[in-house]
Amino acid sequence: MNTLKYLLVLGLMAAAAAVGATVASKSNHSTMKLGAFSVSLSVKDIAASRAFYEKLGFNQVMGDQSKRWLIPRNGDTTIGLFQGVFPRNTLTFNPGWNSQNQPLPEFQDVREIQRRLKAQGVKLDTEANEKTKGPASFMLTDSDGNPILFDQHV
Repeated sequence: MNTLKYLLVLGLMAAAAAVGATVASKSNHSTMKLGAFSVSLSVKDIAASRAFYEKLGFNQVMGDQSKRWLIPRNGDTTIGLFQGVFPRNTLTFNPGWNSQNQPLPEFQDVREIQRRLKAQGVKLDTEANEKTKGPASFMLTDSDGNPILFDQHV
């Protein structure tokens, strides 16, 4: 009886994998290369936030506290601290950068990501100028109201 259950479970797992592979191969959503990911935190007091995150092992790698923005990192984990810049905490993707904010030799341009999202019917809050090259950004809001920033610096 245990062997029969084991074979049944294996059969169901194989069937599920086959269905998943079929669905994935028929999807028109090929992988987008979004770049480095971080969370941009809207903070009330940048000095207090910096001190708090330093206690968690984060060290400043970019930014200017006098201009109310800092980028601290702990290993491959990056956060942004922004006082008075964003109205809410924001998910941030940086096309063209790796997790250490170093330029990638090849990447998907922010304007290409924007075009693909628009083609899929995603409503954008702000748009990058598609006639330009280099640094650009756009924003959208997910179905739960979370802002998402695509911010290319290269």
